[in-house]
Amino acid sequence: MEMKWLRTFISTAKYENFRQASDELFLTQPAVSKHVKRLEQQLDVKLFDRVGKHVILTAAGAKFLPIAKKWIATYDEGIEEMEAWKKGVHRLLKIAVAPQIAASMLPSILSRFMAVHPEVEVVIDVVRSFDIGKKVRSGQADIGLSRMEPWESGIHYEIIHEDPVVLVAPYDEEMTEEEVLQTYRLLIDNHPTYWEELLPMIRQVQPSIRTLSVTQMDVTKRLIEQRLGVSYLPLSLVQEELHQEKLMIIPATHIHPPTSLTYFMTKIMTAEIEEFANVWKENS
Repeated sequence: MEMKWLRTFISTAKYENFRQASDELFLTQPAVSKHVKRLEQQLDVKLFDRVGKHVILTAAGAKFLPIAKKWIATYDEGIEEMEAWKKGVHRLLKIAVAPQIAASMLPSILSRFMAVHPEVEVVIDVVRSFDIGKKVRSGQADIGLSRMEPWESGIHYEIIHEDPVVLVAPYDEEMTEEEVLQTYRLLIDNHPTYWEELLPMIRQVQPSIRTLSVTQMDVTKRLIEQRLGVSYLPLSLVQEELHQEKLMIIPATHIHPPTSLTYFMTKIMTAEIEEFANVWKENS
């Protein structure tokens, strides 16, 4: 059984169309049909039924699809490991990280780690905090860096960084906390944990506060720069904009937001993981 047959089968199943599969794989349609036919012969089952110009998976095809994807993933991972070995990289560290952490603290920590350990190949997977625990538990990531505590069992975790949360406004906005919240919309939902506690606190002080849900931190910062709102953001995430005088911090008077925590997760502690954790603790 050839890997190209499996890739053709997976692509055809995705598009339910031989032509679109051929476009994705840079093959002719006859070649796509030939790969599928040979795979069917190898498995001794029919994988697709034709419906007009489209094809749909048979019961056997639906059963085989996740198996084919798993085989391809294993094959590709093995090839990557061999290529890394040939290049002199003998260890691999897969990190699942929340976007906010990837855009703020991770680059400098990663730079220091890779300078000390050039033999370790690092793979970065930027995913939502909600999904990081699953990545670590399933073995898809060796390390998880998340803004929220994992609920999955079998994961070891610790708080590795505590980040002050500050009220951020457009630069040169000489207003008090109360005036800013009365003037601007409050951009919310850009952090996975603290808004559930913070928003009721704000509404006790400003019952008529106007809000706008923005789920991405980077988008939140750009909207603030354009004077479309203000928000409470982790200090580490706005350091560059503060230095460039694009944003400014409004001092707290009545509202004292909770701290944004960074959780370090792992399923097993290897030498690479321990080394990365040490570098993080020494430099964060």
